[in-house]
Amino acid sequence: MTARILDGQALAQDMRAELKAEVDRLQADHGIVPGLSVVLVGDDPASVSYVKGKRKAAGEVGVHSVESKFDADLPQADLIAEIQRLNADDTVHGILVQLPLPKGLDEEAALNAIHPDKDADGLHPMNLGRMIRGQHGFLPCTPHGVQQILVRSGIDVAGKHVVVVGRSTLVGRPLANILTQKGPGANATVTTCHTGTTDLAHHTRQADVLVVATGVRNTVTADMVKPGAVVVDVGVNRIEDASRARGWRLVGDVDFDGVRDVAAAITKVPGGVGPWTITMLLYNTILAAKRAHNIT
Repeated sequence: MTARILDGQALAQDMRAELKAEVDRLQADHGIVPGLSVVLVGDDPASVSYVKGKRKAAGEVGVHSVESKFDADLPQADLIAEIQRLNADDTVHGILVQLPLPKGLDEEAALNAIHPDKDADGLHPMNLGRMIRGQHGFLPCTPHGVQQILVRSGIDVAGKHVVVVGRSTLVGRPLANILTQKGPGANATVTTCHTGTTDLAHHTRQADVLVVATGVRNTVTADMVKPGAVVVDVGVNRIEDASRARGWRLVGDVDFDGVRDVAAAITKVPGGVGPWTITMLLYNTILAAKRAHNIT
């Protein structure tokens, strides 16, 4: 068996085309341009690169994107003041504080300062609470993207056993909650595994759909996967590779070459889940703009 590749990049581009059409409709029918503001503190190369990618994607779908950039020694009070300024700006519908923040800044306080109705990342405690209750908030971007990959690949998880390896607030825990909700693209039975799980392979081999989000290369190998399972690899790890001009390449948390001979379908790294984080960020921003103006 050779697994079908779930092309996250192509699927995300399809959704971005839908988002662009929605932005065009909002502007033509209501004179509204969704606005996303990104707060970047410091000059961490990865963060700078991520922000550049987000702004490029925003421009492609017609979302107005602005950046608030500060030096790494920005005082906590000034960071909160900037977030509060953006909360009060009616042209800003979505706010993203790029993480990680430099040492000395309180990430939790910064995320909590964002108005829940402008929480483009879906990480404010109020939106996480709404998610758990099945109410209409903003879903965290990466787990929502995993759900979209499955839905748009024609993989129905209803009644299936999904095993999520990883319990972070960013991915594992919200994904488990999203997939257990009643409704389309969900209604699964979910097991969450983590570093404290005894005999991880025992659990992963029971999965109809296996999602791995640990940040550790080769967390899952071929012998840990049930034949015919669907495998979604959320991890991104940099490893040395002398054959590449830059000297490194990206791999996931799953042994792709081994697992693809066992699974029915699998995502690649890069080009799998990664493009969806930005796509769902744009989705949340557009949704926030519609809600701010009571547009369906």
